Amino acid sequence: MLNEAIKKIEAQQAKLGKSPAYWVGEQLKDMLRAEPWNADLVARDLDVPEMAITAVEKKIKAAADKNKKGNVGFVSPVEADKIIREFYGFRPAEEGRSPALAAEPKKKKREAIRLEDFM
Repeated sequence: MLNEAIKKIEAQQAKLGKSPAYWVGEQLKDMLRAEPWNADLVARDLDVPEMAITAVEKKIKAAADKNKKGNVGFVSPVEADKIIREFYGFRPAEEGRSPALAAEPKKKKREAIRLEDFM
């Protein structure tokens, strides 16, 4: 599913040149590589014209315009990340973990170290 989402992003990027929306696509691909459990959501959303990377870029631009000083608007990388996550409905890691990872037993944390442990 990750490869499918990346191909859809790249198909949209091919029509854009090196515009701001192109770079939003790059950030989105990086986010999906780090959190592949969100790839299915994004792949489905990218089939809808209103969910294209140009649409999320407009949201980021609107946020930058709110911080505008003179002719320059700015959005921090953290803000852009948050906007992208909300736009595509990214799931937190706990919700998106694969069943195999979720089934792993959690290691019991030791509460104290005793001197006897070293003898």
